[in-house]
This record gives sequence, C-alpha cells and structure tokens, in this order.
Amino acid sequence: MATASTTTSATTSFLTPTQRYATGALFSIALHQAQIHQTHPLGLSPPPQTADDDSAASQERISSCSSGSGSSGGGGSSSSDSITEDPHLWVHQNSGLLRPVFRFLEINSSAWSGLEETAGCTPVNHHIGAFLRLLAEDNEDVSSECSELEIALSKAVDAMISNFEDPASSNTKKKKHHEYEHECREKLSSDKVEANLEKASLSLEKTQDKAEDSELLLANNDAADGSVSNVEEKLPEEVTMLSYGRKVTVLYELLSACLADVPVDKKKSSKRRKGYDARHRVALRLLATWFDTKWTTVEAIETIVACSAMALLKEEEAKKEEKSPKSKWDKWKRGGIIGAAAITGGTLLAITGGLAAPAIAAGFGALAPTLGTIIPVIGASGFTAVATAAGSVVGSVAIGASFGAAGAGLTGSKMARRIGEVDEFEFKPVGENHSQGRLAVEISISGLIFDEEDFVRPWEGRDDNMERYVVQWETKNLIAVSTAIQDWLTSSIALELMRHGAMMTVLSTIVAALAWPATLLAATSFIDSNWSIAIDRSDKAGKLLAEVLLEGLQGNRPVTLVGFSLGARVIYKCLQTLSETESNAGIIERVVLLGAPIPIKDENWEAARKVVAGRFVNAYSTTDWTLGVAFRASLLSQGLAGIQPINVPGIENVDVTDLIQGHSSYLWAADQILERLELDAYFPVFHCPPPPSPREQEQ
Repeated sequence: MATASTTTSATTSFLTPTQRYATGALFSIALHQAQIHQTHPLGLSPPPQTADDDSAASQERISSCSSGSGSSGGGGSSSSDSITEDPHLWVHQNSGLLRPVFRFLEINSSAWSGLEETAGCTPVNHHIGAFLRLLAEDNEDVSSECSELEIALSKAVDAMISNFEDPASSNTKKKKHHEYEHECREKLSSDKVEANLEKASLSLEKTQDKAEDSELLLANNDAADGSVSNVEEKLPEEVTMLSYGRKVTVLYELLSACLADVPVDKKKSSKRRKGYDARHRVALRLLATWFDTKWTTVEAIETIVACSAMALLKEEEAKKEEKSPKSKWDKWKRGGIIGAAAITGGTLLAITGGLAAPAIAAGFGALAPTLGTIIPVIGASGFTAVATAAGSVVGSVAIGASFGAAGAGLTGSKMARRIGEVDEFEFKPVGENHSQGRLAVEISISGLIFDEEDFVRPWEGRDDNMERYVVQWETKNLIAVSTAIQDWLTSSIALELMRHGAMMTVLSTIVAALAWPATLLAATSFIDSNWSIAIDRSDKAGKLLAEVLLEGLQGNRPVTLVGFSLGARVIYKCLQTLSETESNAGIIERVVLLGAPIPIKDENWEAARKVVAGRFVNAYSTTDWTLGVAFRASLLSQGLAGIQPINVPGIENVDVTDLIQGHSSYLWAADQILERLELDAYFPVFHCPPPPSPREQEQ
C-alpha cells in the first residue's frame, strides 16, 4: 500500500496524513462504484441482454475491474487492465473529479495513481474495511485537540439538522396536499367515468393475468420486481469503529474538497465543470451509506460549508473595502462574476455563471474552509451561529450572492429566448428552501394540467431539503390537450367503448405496435391535433431546459428532475439533448419519470441514462389506457414507458398501478410516489403498502 504524505499540512486539518489518505481512498472507491451502479444498481436483476445490445461492450469496459454487487457496493475481482487506461471512467485523471480532491487533502502525489488503481481493480469489500480502520486510528499527540474540534463540528451539524426539521410545516403541507387531491378528484371524476374506468381496469388486469405469453406482461418482470424491493445493505463491520464526529469530519473535508477549485499541475480538465459536480454528490451519498449516516447529515454539512465560506469571504472583502471601496466590484467585474443582479424584497438575487462564483474568483481553494481554517476565523462556538445563519436575512443575502443559491438565475426573469414555437417557459420557486444555502436543486414539471395552479400544487407537499422549482410552460396548449382528453373520457362513445372493454385493445396494440381498430381511431381523432401540438412543444421545451442547465443558470449545482405525463417527456428530451453535447457530465444527479408518453423502442435510453449520475426511475401504470389513448398507436412505436418497464440497464422500473386510477391521478399521486421512492436513499427503494388482510381481500 502506498503511504500518505508525512509532511506538515499547510492548511491545518483535523485528520492526520494517514487518515486523509484513507479518506481519499474511500472516496475513490465510492466514485468508481457509483459509476458502476449507473448501469448495475444494487438489488436489481440485470435486464436480459440482446444480441444487438450496443451497451454490452461499454459496460464490460467499465466493470472489467470491479463487477458484481457485493455487500458494500461491488465485490469485483482484480484485473490486469489498468484503470488509468480508460478515459471514460470517473476515476480517470481526464475526468478531473479525483485528483483535485487528492491535492486538496494534501495526499502525496506519488500515491495518486495507486489510489486510482485501488478504486477500480480490487474487491472493494476488503479495502473499504481496511481504510475504515485507518480512519479510526488516532494519533495520541493530537487526538485530544481533534476530538474537541470534531465535537464542535458535530454540534454544528446537529444544530443545522434541527433547523431543517419543522413538523408543523410538514403537517401543513400534507393537509394542503390532501385538500388539493380532494379538489382534483371532485373536478375530474364523474360516477359514470369512475365506474367504467374501474371496470376497464379490472378487465385489463384479468386479461394480463391470463396472457402469460403476451408482450403486455413483458419479459423483464423480474427486473421490474427487483426495482421495488428494499435493498438491505450490509454495512462494513469496521464502521462501528468510527465515531459520529469522525464520520462528520471526513464528509466535511471531502465536500470542501469537491467544491474547491483546485488545479492539478496548473492544468484543468475540460470535462470538469466549476461548482458542485453531480457525480461527486452521488459518491458522497454512497460513502454516507457506508458510514451508516443519514443523508440529512450531508445536507447539513453542505449548508454549513456554504455559510462558513461566505463568512470568510465577507470578512476578506470587508478588509479590502476599507482600503479601497472599488476593489470588490472591480475584482468581480474583471472575473466576469455577475451577469446581472437585482434587489427584490430586500434579498440580493445574483445571476451567476457558476456555483459560489465570487468565492471561486477569490480562490475557492482558500475560501472553501477546511476545519482548520474556519475555526480560527469564527471560533468553535461560532459553528452553532453559522448553523442558524441560513435562516437570517443577512445569511440569506450572503449565501444567495455567493453560491447562486438565491435562484435568480432561474427566476430573475422569464426566458426571453424561444426555441421554435415555445411561447412560455418560466421557472417558479416552490417550497421554503430558497436563499438558504442549499447546494442541490430540484426541478419539477407537470405535463397534464387543467388550471395554472396545477404547475405548482402537485409538488407543494414535498418535504425535503433541496431548493425546488417548477416549470410553467405552454399553459394554453397543455390545458387544451388535458381538457380534450377529459372531454373524451366523459363522452358517450368513450363510455360505451369502456363498457365493452375496448381499452384492453389500446394498451395491447401499443405494446405490440399493431394498428388500432378503425372504430377506435375515429372515436379518438379529435384528440390528435391538440396532442400533436403538445408533443411538439414538449420536445422543444426539453431542448430549452437543456440549454438552461448547460448555461449553469441553476448555479452549477446538482439537479434532480421530476415530471409526470408530458412533463416527463420534457425531461427525457432534455436528457437526450444533453447527451449530444460534450459538457453534459456532472449536471444531473437524479431523474424520475412518471407516466411518461415516450416510446421505448427506437429511443436511445442508454445515452439518456448515462447523463444521470445517480438514480433514474421510470414509474408506470399497466392500466393507464388514458395515456394510451392520448399517445396513439398510430405513432407506430412499440412500447410506452408510462405503461410498462424499460428494458435498459440502470433504470429502476416501478409499478405504481395501485396508485393510478387514471392518467390524471398523477396530479395528486406524484407526491405519494416520490415519498415511497425515498430518493435520498442511494439504493433503489420503493415502499409498497402492506398486503391486504384476508377480510380486506374478501371485501
């Protein structure tokens, strides 16, 4: 094993050189395992390979050194192929993801290549345990001091977590969401439609049960079932040797290293974007799982880093301003830091080209604090003050200006530019986490709406710690197509077709790419024009969303994308557009598609999956024939993501049929589906309700 640097650290760290070496090693392993899990998530049965599977060769390359899914994230065997020879790997120096972290941790450069090889070419279970033991070791000379500082940081993290928790607010959100669900059900349902929907769905389910050889049942049901099972990760035994304070310290220093703009040998990789890379966050998520640490702990650390870095920046700028009032503005202007700024409601909203742009300009390597640099500035007792600063006006202004976390890049103004005929594309804030130093963004997109409020209300029940936005887009066209579908459902001909089980034909023909009966085509023809326009606009809106993300208007922070119906199609087209660009890596952390009107065949799902660093979920309902009617088998595409699993490695397929009575159910069921998915979990999770009792089954 290569040894860590024994030289004195220029910036004091709580960790010894050996512990920093172990920290870098664990992060290297986590980063490589995270890339493997892109296409081989733990707990999922691999989809059956086909003869023309183009991804097989590339996956063999990625997993040649670490294959399988052992108890700690991969247990592959060693390989003679060098990990440093494949530039597509996240641990390769070309990615710019790992070596800057090594430099920040002040690991001896002679050990870097060895750490990279260890990450990619060894059974990880054994090495995770070995590096955890190194982390647990204490140097008698410094253990007392470090212990006190670790305790101070732990208290700060706990204070921030307490600041996150607000039971009253959570209850209020749930109550409002229940009210919204009640309103939607009253507005969208009628006795006749409900009765026939239930009859059609039951008939379809019976047909599926009997047709075991039908494609409607799909050959990869095993893979779909695997995605909804809870994965119990067997934690490394050595994790019990680590104190809570040590775990927090390691995660804190790693996060600071990920955010720091540290060049390696005065060269910067063209593939490495400034800011917080989504691949880094996924690796931290896996490492937190190995540490048996809740993800809210990492989120608290993220906010503390944002606040403390800004506290340092404010102090430095205050000193400079005393000498020269113009110096601060001149410096920011020369670096092209602020593209535009506005004072709104007393909060500074800065449109920046990247995360923590002023701090990066001043040298984030110095400003993103290691534990040793922050304590001399604000003192150990100041941690608690920093932990509560996010809720103050001053804290909000500082964080918004520094980290692009005020969101003006998305909400400062409506999008002036258009793509094709997209007339409306606007981001709206939702939730309470704006201007709070949150280093991750969630963008939610509704695709079936009957009123303008349907862009926002389906997502208001979410209770998480991200900065969240919704996209309001093409209101007129979406209301037109949604109303057309609802009008068709309540029409006499639709009720008659439902009564006679014609809707079983809808889904079976889509899956098998067969032509629809002439009667059914005639009955649904009036939906076509509205639907065609909506499909066209959703595709163009997806391209516009990709452009926004590539420009970093979200602040170059990891992004989670969630959408239902045509909103899910917007997201897919965004991923498709990103996959065709060179600088697409590190932007998207997670994706959830709900009831997506996207064909399965003839779409490059593998390329879309590659753009997403973490979990990629396809939630579908096998009885959503309303989507089938709108989607139209006349498109001659085989398969539909919204009604069946997607046979692509790395995509979690989740059957939500029990929650979806009709396509409009996603308006109120999206929140419940996301709650069951537990997106903050690293592994595929979908909590199914307990099975009904014998009496309930009888009833």
